[in-house]
Amino acid sequence: MNWLLNILCILNFLISCTKGQQEYSGNSVLNCKNEYETNYSCNGRNSTCQALLIFKARNPYNSVPGIAALMSSNMSEIARINNVTRLTVFVPEKEVIIPVNCSCSGSYYQAKTMYYISALIETYFVIANNTYQGLSTCNALVRRNEYDEFSLRPGLELQVPLRCACPTAKQAAKGSKYLMTYSIDVGDDILKVGKRFNVSVRNIVEANGFLDENSVLYPFTTILIPLPSEPSNLDTGNENYRKPIRSFSPPPAANSSKGKSKRNIYIGSGVATGFVLLLLVVSWVILLALFKKRDRKFPRKSSSHEDILVEIANIDHVPKVFKFKELKHATRNFDSKNRIKGSVYWGGFKGEILAVKMAITDVSREVNMLHKINHFNLIKLCGYCEHKGCFYLVFEYMKNGSLREWLTRTKSRDTISWKKRIQIALDVANGLHYLHSFTKPGYIHKNINSRNILLDSNIRAKIANFSLAKETDTSGTSWELVGTTGYMAPEYVERGSVTSKMDIYAFGVVLLELVTGKDAVIVEESGEILLSAAVAAIMEGENAEIELDGFIKADMREDDDLGIAFSVANLSLRCLTREPTNRPSMEEIVSCLLKIQVNVHNAKQTSQN
Repeated sequence: MNWLLNILCILNFLISCTKGQQEYSGNSVLNCKNEYETNYSCNGRNSTCQALLIFKARNPYNSVPGIAALMSSNMSEIARINNVTRLTVFVPEKEVIIPVNCSCSGSYYQAKTMYYISALIETYFVIANNTYQGLSTCNALVRRNEYDEFSLRPGLELQVPLRCACPTAKQAAKGSKYLMTYSIDVGDDILKVGKRFNVSVRNIVEANGFLDENSVLYPFTTILIPLPSEPSNLDTGNENYRKPIRSFSPPPAANSSKGKSKRNIYIGSGVATGFVLLLLVVSWVILLALFKKRDRKFPRKSSSHEDILVEIANIDHVPKVFKFKELKHATRNFDSKNRIKGSVYWGGFKGEILAVKMAITDVSREVNMLHKINHFNLIKLCGYCEHKGCFYLVFEYMKNGSLREWLTRTKSRDTISWKKRIQIALDVANGLHYLHSFTKPGYIHKNINSRNILLDSNIRAKIANFSLAKETDTSGTSWELVGTTGYMAPEYVERGSVTSKMDIYAFGVVLLELVTGKDAVIVEESGEILLSAAVAAIMEGENAEIELDGFIKADMREDDDLGIAFSVANLSLRCLTREPTNRPSMEEIVSCLLKIQVNVHNAKQTSQN
């Protein structure tokens, strides 16, 4: 018997030494009730590592921000590894490399992300195989979440474990530094995948526990591809831009007419892509000319992506110096019929309507700031004028007035839809993100409120009134408290502390106004109540969703929108956290809002279907 035990020990030792990275699970991962764990085992050299995923860009997850939000990945890292900008929108079916933090959870690797349910009919199966393209599994979603498949409803937040793994010691010894999770598509085989990614077939076979290179691969399952270095942008070419597969049935047999049609599609795509590239080249040449002209006065120190963004932000847009008689003529001598509100008038300037704001204080600091910033979501200064000690600022005209006015006017379902409200929130968030991070120096607005957010004819929001703005480089303490009640951060009120986090606090209040339709300060018979305090109390209660629904103004409600309202309210409370360092950055806020926007889009598509 001793000899038999010795043989078994030797066999066990050999198996443990020769075992590959993971066993390919085949189509068993498509079974939601699989009794076995479907994530990869923690048998790598490290318990945590950077792993890579391949994701095909598909609307609404077809941009760097959208994909980053879905995968909880870093926008800058996605942009860097794919050699694009952080605002890039990918062509359909473009394969995008997603870097994720992969770590052991129990005995299995996973990269963690969250998914907000928006559609009325969503299942674990659809989320795993359609939304996440097999990078998560139905079984894993069932195991990680407390809801059964019949309890999924809009507004719920799901934990999503993404399939990833770290290299084993054996793979590391062979030079593999990364494992890339690749979702199998119809027509893929091991030889084809190895050739595409320039990886030896033997390494792929060993990494996934295949018997040989002829093993069968099933669509919507994943395999691991060991890589010696971080891959560059996947220049897959038009031939690899696959059409979206909308069902799990096999494709029909190819014939010659379909082949010609397919080639025509590729040719058309190539022509369109070439045209777009030509436009990009022309645009880039124009930008380079602008930069060269500017460099004669202000030489650049570097040419990194971030520096280029800052450079664009700081191209001076010299405002026009108007003559006073031009303003008088345009506003019909500041006629009361031209008054927009207070000391702001509209005027006609050679066929263009602009807004003229009168001021009795020196506005030179505000003018100097506004002609250095350039962003769609910040009000554009067109010019200025000084006349007998009075100053006049000329801005672009915003047809729909302030956000506060828009929220209080009689509204229709179209004008107050969640699609428009989330877009307004994103517009303001993008404007603040630019102001905090992409101007040089950065700026703190200091007076964000719904009256300083203006809406154009398309209900797109722009931040206005920069009279209190302060450079972030000089932020500190101010004992002269100026601002709007209901929006001022507690650290500013109590200690005079001035940082960009005070803008984030005020933005949280604006989010609550967009959710509820109510003002930042609610006037009741018992006195004044802060909107932020009222909503915080509701969200801490046991029946938060029901109470929030009752608190929202009747004309602000949409059918089945409570989940969206709850998600936005939760985000706003994060912005309203008393401790400034615990508030999210504007980049995080933009990412969260993009997730919510995608959910709104999906909900609308579902309702239309």
